[in-house]
Amino acid sequence: MAAPIIHALRSLRRFSRPHSRCLSGLCDPLVSGTRRGLFKDVFPAETARVQLPELLSSGPQTVYCGFDPTADSLHVGNLLAVLGLLHFHRAGHHVIAVVGGATAQIGDPSGRQQERAALSPERVAENVRGIRESLQRIFSHHEALGGGGQPGGRVTVLDNAAWYRHRSAVEFLGSVGRHFRMSTMLSRHSVQSRLAAPEGMSLAEFTYQVFQAYDFYYLHQKHGCKIQLGGTDQLGNLMSGHEFIQRTAGEDVFGILLPLITSSSGDKLGKSAGNAVWLNRDRTSPFEFYQYFVRQRDSDVER
Repeated sequence: MAAPIIHALRSLRRFSRPHSRCLSGLCDPLVSGTRRGLFKDVFPAETARVQLPELLSSGPQTVYCGFDPTADSLHVGNLLAVLGLLHFHRAGHHVIAVVGGATAQIGDPSGRQQERAALSPERVAENVRGIRESLQRIFSHHEALGGGGQPGGRVTVLDNAAWYRHRSAVEFLGSVGRHFRMSTMLSRHSVQSRLAAPEGMSLAEFTYQVFQAYDFYYLHQKHGCKIQLGGTDQLGNLMSGHEFIQRTAGEDVFGILLPLITSSSGDKLGKSAGNAVWLNRDRTSPFEFYQYFVRQRDSDVER
């Protein structure tokens, strides 16, 4: 067991040669993250491979990732997203973690065969507090334990309920909903797979992509955010945000896709799958967390 682990750790220290368009250390997260498997792809593929390195090299950018508070703790399925934000922050970029206090009440259908159980407002508020504390603890530990890197990058944790709280459904649909086309929304993989399932899909779940798209738009307008991180199962939602911003603001934004962490059998690791490994010592002790990964098969260690 030891030899594969040592080999994997050594491989993580090696960085690929800088991309020809990466003119500064600000682009290092994209280069090293792609080589190490932290980032799987970029969107839109036809333009991002050229324009995204140029954007990152031009100066500090704002990068965001969302976390829906469907539990009161992050789990290992969120780990790559958190690591992605840390890599960009260490390189000098500004990062925003958005806790979905509003969208958790709708439920993201991506990668699911059934609708999420509805959460009460009180439970959502409790979960938001837990996720916010988890994120802030991870970022503060990263700083305290020698995160290093370029100075100047800001870390911000936001709750998207803040920009929906005072909007009515009629006003939101009238001003935002008119920019979305039914044919495009219906074509998303997350929608198609659910429509083919016996249970079907609720209207609330169907509109989730509109809310996530608006989150990206809001952060673009208020914080100058042009880059969103998300798992490969979030591609449809990310595409909706890209199209909405292009249609309303006429500007290019980009997505960086993260691979999903799966078990040796290919099952997604997450609380929905019933095999969650929590990023909270009250739920999963440090010993249990360590042992979970030590027990992985040698063939899975480097991945």
